[in-house]
Amino acid sequence: MYKKNLVFLAACLGMLLFGISLITLGSVAGFLKQKFQLDGIAAGTLFSLLPVGILTGSLIFGPVCDRYGYKWLLVLACLAMCAGFEGIAYAGTLSWLRISVYVFGVGSGIVNGATNAVVADISTRNKGADLSLLGVFFGIGALGMPLILGLLTGRFTADQVVAGVGLFTALIAMVYMFVSFPGAKPKEPGRSAAWKQLLDGTLVLIAFFLFFQSSIEAIINNWATTYLVEKGGMDETAALFALTLHVAGMVLMRLLNGSLLSNMPPKNSIYTCLLLLATGILLMQYGHYKPLLIAGLVLSGAGVAAGFPVMLGIVGERFASQSGTAFSFVFAFALVGNMLLNYLMGVVVHDYGIGHLTTVSYVVIACMMIISLIIFRNNQSTINK
Repeated sequence: MYKKNLVFLAACLGMLLFGISLITLGSVAGFLKQKFQLDGIAAGTLFSLLPVGILTGSLIFGPVCDRYGYKWLLVLACLAMCAGFEGIAYAGTLSWLRISVYVFGVGSGIVNGATNAVVADISTRNKGADLSLLGVFFGIGALGMPLILGLLTGRFTADQVVAGVGLFTALIAMVYMFVSFPGAKPKEPGRSAAWKQLLDGTLVLIAFFLFFQSSIEAIINNWATTYLVEKGGMDETAALFALTLHVAGMVLMRLLNGSLLSNMPPKNSIYTCLLLLATGILLMQYGHYKPLLIAGLVLSGAGVAAGFPVMLGIVGERFASQSGTAFSFVFAFALVGNMLLNYLMGVVVHDYGIGHLTTVSYVVIACMMIISLIIFRNNQSTINK
């Protein structure tokens, strides 16, 4: 029998690891380019394996967790991340480096998806609130790791830092061995009918909502610094600091959604955050002073806070008997949106300029608003008003 609080803490540890890991890998991109003498195309090809690996892991975790439980899949996923990190640190050839990046991505996708799914399974109150608190730990990892990396710079080489984070993932795998997680879902008659249930309109709509949610998170994270430098007149250091405040805005809003605002109806949480997001983009577009631009990024960070926790909470409630598989479905959609819209944003920037970051953002926000209106209108009897 599992202990709910212990499982929740274990999931938070996994989400913290996910945040730390992505930041660490991004921080050594320059080191890897230099070590393997990669040009822009080769480096782009290498790091494109990461989202492909995460997508693979996202497709794997759900059906496996539903059928066999969470424990050993999480252990193996952490070990895969460890193997990926150690391979990245000590790979002697480009082929091994590519394999290591992909293996790391698979493990990361499993950890991200499975920790969200297990929190949804164990939550008896507002699932969205608990998932918001879980998401805080991703932000803590993403915010705290740059500071730690700064302290380690000069004392350790880049490959030593990567190898050290790999050992940390192995330690978490050992911790998971001693934690009791929820087991396999009870088998239900009529598996084909169950699969048809997963394709109902609500799940597909939520998948499309998260497609755009992941998209806007990606384009802000990847293009906001360029926007602030070229349109806002900031230097790169100030722009990176502003992006850090964007993440801080997300963390703070998720903390509020998981505590003081935990009883807010799901649709109110979504609409409030979409309003904050649109306001933040508006300030970025028309703010002629640096404080206004920074305020826009903070508000946009708060604006992206509710999308995943609230929608995943709805998925966990409606598809409790197949929550893992349902989570895999929507996570896969979200990752495709992340990759596709980020690529299209690159095309827009190349052809029309970085100023159209706000234009693309408005279009994405409009799509999210329309989809959310349909979701809550069609499910008034099953989703809190």
